[in-house]
Amino acid sequence: MIFKTAELFAGPGGGAYAAKTSHVIDDKGVEWGFQHAWANEFDPDTVETYKENILNNPDATTVYCEDVRHFDLDNQKLLGGIDALIFGFPCNDFSVVGKHKGLNGTYGPLYTYGVKVLKNYQPKFFVAENVGGLSSANDGEAFIQILKALAESGYTVTPNFYKFEEYGVPQARHRILIVGIRNDLAKKGIKFHVPAPTTPEPEDYVTAQQAITQPPIPEDALNNERTKHNKRTVEMLSYIPEGGNAWSLSIPENLRLNVKGAKLSNIYKRLDRNKPSYTVTGSGGGGTHMYHWSENRALTNRERARLQTFPDDFHFIGGKESVRKQIGMAIPPRGMRHILMAVLKTFAGIPYASVAPTARLQPDVLFKVSGSEVATLVKL
Repeated sequence: MIFKTAELFAGPGGGAYAAKTSHVIDDKGVEWGFQHAWANEFDPDTVETYKENILNNPDATTVYCEDVRHFDLDNQKLLGGIDALIFGFPCNDFSVVGKHKGLNGTYGPLYTYGVKVLKNYQPKFFVAENVGGLSSANDGEAFIQILKALAESGYTVTPNFYKFEEYGVPQARHRILIVGIRNDLAKKGIKFHVPAPTTPEPEDYVTAQQAITQPPIPEDALNNERTKHNKRTVEMLSYIPEGGNAWSLSIPENLRLNVKGAKLSNIYKRLDRNKPSYTVTGSGGGGTHMYHWSENRALTNRERARLQTFPDDFHFIGGKESVRKQIGMAIPPRGMRHILMAVLKTFAGIPYASVAPTARLQPDVLFKVSGSEVATLVKL
């Protein structure tokens, strides 16, 4: 059984690559997997990256470069029937960094386009992804509203707060993923369970050093250009200890940044080689590019891609800053693959290790939606 899969807010293909590399065979010898149907993404460079790496075809016509607000989601003839939907709706207004606009921001309401696809096409299941800050946006009301909308589209939903370092990703990247199974299938016993972590303890985590150096990145690797720092920046970095940042007291007074107000912890922050990296992001100016644990420089885009678990032959298209943005906005394929493999095993009837939704899901706060109980994420 191959699920024809559509994507909204597709990014460079983190979810698509996870789907492309996820397969199981049931006890009857039937193969279960995913097949690209169509995808939509707003940024032109990102669309080209997706075409080259996911479809191996720069002329592919099934990847649409359009603002989702103007994308014709009612065109059944163009988009056709689908079995699955993956959508990582934009997180800008739900992030814990920023102005916390939630549903009142420009990006907050964009989840409704995923809901529209669910209502129009009724795929067998969906996977939706967003930042952990989603649960607290608009005093928690945003998350409740989104869960209600997804459930009222005809789905039994399972939200969970995933710490991707517990799933083999060399990065402390924490995300909410919501898996929805269409109600008629759920009533037949197809019930998704949260897959158990594969690297649950800190001593099991894949470290930044392991990710970047094992094996070494080839000299001619794609997207591996180094940043040319000015002399002052290099000198300042030389005083920052491993795991430290621009506010380290070891930096001489004459080299310190002149910053008033809030001092973000990730400014000129070095990695700790013995831990997963901090979260890879795609935005921000100087000082936010992530920094090597011992060398006085920012990471290359290929090193960031390794922390995001993209293979070295995954070629990001565009200029250096465009590539950085693409890498930071993507979902790590290795983390997403665990969720998609669990979905395949759910449908194929293959048992898999699972856990109850995170303890931060509050079981005493429940509400009824379309006959199903949905636990509300209160605080993460």
